[in-house]
Amino acid sequence: EGRDEQIIAAIAASIRQVPGVTLLSVEPDKDYNRCVVTFVGDPEAVTEAAFCSTKTASELIDMRNHKGEHPRMGATDVVPFVPISGVSMEDCARLANDFGKRVAEELRIPVYLYEEAARTPERRNLANVRKGEYEGLPEKLKDPAWKPDYGSALFNDKSGATITGARVFLVAYNVNLKTDSKDIAHTIALTIRESGRTTKDAAGNSTKIPGTLKSVKAMGVLLERAHIAQVSINLTNFVVTPPHVAFEEVKKYAHQLGTDVAGSEIVGLIPKEALLMAGNFYLGIGKSGTDEAQVIQTAIERLGLSQLDTFEPTKKIIEYMISTLHNTRQGIKE
Repeated sequence: EGRDEQIIAAIAASIRQVPGVTLLSVEPDKDYNRCVVTFVGDPEAVTEAAFCSTKTASELIDMRNHKGEHPRMGATDVVPFVPISGVSMEDCARLANDFGKRVAEELRIPVYLYEEAARTPERRNLANVRKGEYEGLPEKLKDPAWKPDYGSALFNDKSGATITGARVFLVAYNVNLKTDSKDIAHTIALTIRESGRTTKDAAGNSTKIPGTLKSVKAMGVLLERAHIAQVSINLTNFVVTPPHVAFEEVKKYAHQLGTDVAGSEIVGLIPKEALLMAGNFYLGIGKSGTDEAQVIQTAIERLGLSQLDTFEPTKKIIEYMISTLHNTRQGIKE
């Protein structure tokens, strides 16, 4: 849900009411018709908040009426547990299992496990699990190979299915083009994404052409509110491919197709390291006399992160958000 403010507020409230959890970010998108929420806290409290928000979504969102630009399988589409500090990836995989079991039992929603919680290699990749989306779910559930990890293979027409797992911090990063051609955006996405594209010759023989960037998923979308096309990117490992590398790669292929980049945006939060890598790249690594704030500001300017909405480091960088939270709590204690 990215359009109904009352539903979004209710989901946010269901998270805030859980002791031991802090809601860091609520970012709806009307074109995607999707909302990304980010919250932190103690493991069991985070799991409780994930369940409460999933329950609220199941009550207020009806997938039978849902349309949007972004792929999705259910009202609560994907719930990743991400280790930040004092918790391991194995711990997060356990939390995903606890969450999935409860959602299936209490809400009657089929649940699939992905990434580090996946039980088979075929289910590690989110795109594989989500293939066919909500509309293809009835047939998918009939296939024994796609039996849910939790819950029965009965189609929940109102809520669809939920995907949960454990993974490293993913950066949802979109590069905006100076064109409204979704086809151009999609061509660039096929070129850069790790999975690449499949082509066929005149005889019908298929050839797999790998993409140019590792740890990258991408697709082309039309952002109607801004009248531009967008290369929507998931950086599944920002150390392997940081935002500035993806930005420059999109720019290169945009030029080849007769257009240019207009800017970019971060959906949700981003680790500080990713922006420091970008800032240092544009400044020239090793430049002396440049402090952290200057490096980050350089990244914001060169990536055009404020093109659509003002990028505020204190509200978008996860370390700054957590630091503010810690200082606030210390102030309350004192």
